[in-house]
Amino acid sequence: MARYTGPVCRLCRREGKKLFLKGERCLTGKCALDRRSTAPGQHGAANKKMREYGIQMREKQATKRYYGVLESQFVNYYEEANRKEGMTGENLICLLERRLDNVVYRMGFASSHKEARQLVLHGHFTVNGKKVNIPSLIIKAGDVIAVKESSRDSSKFKALAESAATANTPKWLEVKADAMSATVLNLPAREDVDFDFNEQLIVEFYSK
Repeated sequence: MARYTGPVCRLCRREGKKLFLKGERCLTGKCALDRRSTAPGQHGAANKKMREYGIQMREKQATKRYYGVLESQFVNYYEEANRKEGMTGENLICLLERRLDNVVYRMGFASSHKEARQLVLHGHFTVNGKKVNIPSLIIKAGDVIAVKESSRDSSKFKALAESAATANTPKWLEVKADAMSATVLNLPAREDVDFDFNEQLIVEFYSK
C-alpha cells in the first residue's frame, strides 16, 4: 500500500500552516514551522507571488496531506462528493472526516492521523463488533467504533483512554473513554470541522 514516508515537517513548511502531522509535538517549541517558517528547498525563502492556480493547488495539497491520503484517493473523494446533492466542497470534507482513521483520531485514541492509520492497519479497532483494518473505510451514522477486546489491556490503550476522556471531541461523536468506544451520532457537518480549510478553492482547482 503506497504512503508518504518522507519527513513530514517539510510538508507543513511547504504549505505554510500546521497540519499536526506529529501530534502534540506540533504544539510545542519543537515544531519545525515555528522554528523555520519558510518553505523547504534552496529557494524556499524567496518571496514569490502565487497566481490563482497556485493558491488553489496549495489548498488542495494541504487538505490532502492533513488527512493523509494520496492524490488518486483524493480525486476519487472529490468525484464522489461532486455526485452527491449539496455543496461539493462540504461533501468532500464530510467524506474525509468519515474515514475510519480520522474517526479514531477524532475520538482521541491517536495523537495524529498517521498514528490512527497505523493502529487501524494493525487491527486494534472494531466497527459494530467486527474487526476492521481498512483506514479508508467510510463510517456511517449509528456505527460504533471500539478498541478490540484483546487490545484494551495494553498500557498504550489505557493511556490513550485517559487522554481521550479529556479530549475535545466533535459533537457528532459520542465517546465513552472508559469503554474505549464511540458512537457516530450523525454525519459531520462543515461547521463541526475546526481545521482551517477553504474547500471552495479545491472545487475551483478540480473544476478547471
